[in-house]
Amino acid sequence: MRRTWPEEFNSILDGAEEVTIDLPAVVHDDGSRSEAVSRKALKVRIPTEDYERIWPLAEMRYRLSGKHLGEAITLITTNPHYHRWHPADGGGEERVSDSGRHYTTKYVVLHFLLDDVRETAAA
Repeated sequence: MRRTWPEEFNSILDGAEEVTIDLPAVVHDDGSRSEAVSRKALKVRIPTEDYERIWPLAEMRYRLSGKHLGEAITLITTNPHYHRWHPADGGGEERVSDSGRHYTTKYVVLHFLLDDVRETAAA
Protein backbone atom coordinates (compact mmCIF):
# COMPACT_ATOMS: atom_id res chain seq x y z
CA MET A 1 0.00 0.00 0.00
CA ARG A 2 1.33 3.42 -0.95
CA ARG A 3 0.62 6.08 1.63
CA THR A 4 1.32 9.72 0.96
CA TRP A 5 2.59 11.98 3.75
CA PRO A 6 -0.36 14.20 4.80
CA GLU A 7 0.01 17.70 3.37
CA GLU A 8 -1.04 19.25 6.68
CA PHE A 9 2.26 18.03 8.18
CA ASN A 10 4.59 19.22 5.37
CA SER A 11 5.77 22.14 7.50
CA ILE A 12 7.29 19.65 9.99
CA LEU A 13 9.76 18.58 7.30
CA ASP A 14 10.63 22.11 6.10
CA GLY A 15 13.65 22.52 8.37
CA ALA A 16 14.71 18.86 8.28
CA GLU A 17 18.42 18.09 8.25
CA GLU A 18 19.56 15.14 6.14
CA VAL A 19 21.79 12.86 8.24
CA THR A 20 23.26 9.35 8.04
CA ILE A 21 22.40 6.74 10.64
CA ASP A 22 25.17 4.17 11.12
CA LEU A 23 24.29 0.82 12.66
CA PRO A 24 27.39 -1.18 13.68
CA ALA A 25 27.81 -4.87 12.87
CA VAL A 26 26.29 -7.11 15.54
CA VAL A 27 27.32 -10.57 16.74
CA HIS A 28 24.19 -12.62 17.49
CA ASP A 29 23.78 -15.27 20.20
CA ASP A 30 24.30 -18.04 17.67
CA GLY A 31 27.67 -16.55 16.63
CA SER A 32 26.45 -15.20 13.30
CA ARG A 33 27.35 -11.64 12.43
CA SER A 34 25.26 -8.98 10.71
CA GLU A 35 26.88 -6.37 8.51
CA ALA A 36 27.14 -2.71 9.42
CA VAL A 37 24.39 -0.61 7.82
CA SER A 38 24.19 3.07 6.90
CA ARG A 39 20.81 4.67 6.26
CA LYS A 40 19.82 8.16 5.18
CA ALA A 41 17.46 9.94 7.56
CA LEU A 42 15.82 13.29 8.18
CA LYS A 43 16.37 14.84 11.60
CA VAL A 44 13.85 17.41 12.84
CA ARG A 45 13.24 19.38 16.02
CA ILE A 46 9.56 20.12 16.47
CA PRO A 47 7.25 21.32 19.24
CA THR A 48 5.91 18.53 21.44
CA GLU A 49 2.34 19.35 20.37
CA ASP A 50 3.28 18.67 16.71
CA TYR A 51 4.91 15.40 17.74
CA GLU A 52 1.70 14.35 19.48
CA ARG A 53 -0.22 15.11 16.27
CA ILE A 54 2.05 12.93 14.08
CA TRP A 55 2.48 10.09 16.62
CA PRO A 56 -0.26 7.98 14.92
CA LEU A 57 1.88 8.02 11.74
CA ALA A 58 4.83 6.34 13.49
CA GLU A 59 6.54 3.23 12.07
CA MET A 60 4.62 3.50 8.77
CA ARG A 61 6.18 4.45 5.45
CA TYR A 62 4.93 7.55 3.64
CA ARG A 63 5.83 8.82 0.19
CA LEU A 64 6.79 12.47 -0.06
CA SER A 65 6.14 15.19 -2.61
CA GLY A 66 7.82 18.51 -3.31
CA LYS A 67 11.59 18.69 -2.89
CA HIS A 68 11.65 15.07 -1.63
CA LEU A 69 9.61 13.66 -4.53
CA GLY A 70 10.61 10.04 -5.14
CA GLU A 71 11.50 9.46 -1.50
CA ALA A 72 9.63 7.97 1.44
CA ILE A 73 9.97 8.44 5.20
CA THR A 74 9.31 6.32 8.26
CA LEU A 75 9.14 7.98 11.69
CA ILE A 76 11.37 6.05 14.10
CA THR A 77 9.72 5.63 17.51
CA THR A 78 10.06 2.12 18.94
CA ASN A 79 12.25 0.08 16.60
CA PRO A 80 14.96 -1.54 18.79
CA HIS A 81 17.54 -1.42 15.96
CA TYR A 82 17.29 2.38 15.91
CA HIS A 83 17.12 2.95 19.67
CA ARG A 84 19.69 5.80 19.58
CA TRP A 85 17.43 7.68 17.15
CA HIS A 86 14.14 7.32 19.02
CA PRO A 87 12.40 10.59 19.90
CA ALA A 88 14.42 12.59 22.42
CA ASP A 89 14.06 15.73 24.46
CA GLY A 90 14.74 18.74 22.26
CA GLY A 91 14.82 21.29 25.08
CA GLY A 92 12.55 24.25 25.51
CA GLU A 93 12.38 27.92 24.66
CA GLU A 94 11.00 30.67 26.86
CA ARG A 95 8.85 33.17 24.99
CA VAL A 96 6.53 36.09 25.63
CA SER A 97 3.15 36.30 23.94
CA ASP A 98 1.80 39.50 22.40
CA SER A 99 -0.22 40.01 25.58
CA GLY A 100 2.97 39.88 27.69
CA ARG A 101 2.37 36.41 29.14
CA HIS A 102 5.48 34.19 29.53
CA TYR A 103 5.30 30.61 28.27
CA THR A 104 7.64 27.73 27.38
CA THR A 105 7.56 25.75 24.15
CA LYS A 106 8.95 22.22 24.62
CA TYR A 107 10.61 20.46 21.68
CA VAL A 108 11.27 16.87 20.60
CA VAL A 109 14.07 15.69 18.27
CA LEU A 110 12.88 13.06 15.77
CA HIS A 111 14.43 10.97 13.02
CA PHE A 112 12.67 9.73 9.90
CA LEU A 113 14.30 6.97 7.85
CA LEU A 114 14.61 8.24 4.28
CA ASP A 115 14.32 5.81 1.36
CA ASP A 116 14.51 6.28 -2.39
CA VAL A 117 11.29 4.93 -3.94
CA ARG A 118 11.66 6.14 -7.50
CA GLU A 119 10.45 3.54 -9.93
CA THR A 120 12.40 2.97 -13.08
CA ALA A 121 10.82 1.89 -16.33
CA ALA A 122 12.48 0.29 -19.32
CA ALA A 123 12.56 2.69 -22.28
